[in-house]
Amino acid sequence: MKYINVAKEFSLTPFGRDHLDGPNNGTRFRQEKLLPELKDSTCDEQLTVDFNGISLAVGSSFFEEAFGGLVRINHLDKNDLLNRLRIVSKTPIYEMQIKKFITEAESN
Repeated sequence: MKYINVAKEFSLTPFGRDHLDGPNNGTRFRQEKLLPELKDSTCDEQLTVDFNGISLAVGSSFFEEAFGGLVRINHLDKNDLLNRLRIVSKTPIYEMQIKKFITEAESN
């Protein structure tokens, strides 16, 4: 099983959609953390993304760009992502938002 601890491996303050919003944005998280872990694993291997320990609440633009972007931009399969991703957070809405953004994303 693959594991990303957002606070330790990316940022205590993940925020925004892209570089215009700052360095710890959803685009960078998708490109530097999510994609490499997903591509470096077998098709049925689970990826746990742990949001515990971050300093600020994570906004929807970060989630949509990071996770919805996997479908919209990187053309990953929605069902595969929903089956493989495990979201860990003391804030239950994070998992609900992430799943919603993946489900609603349309591949460009």
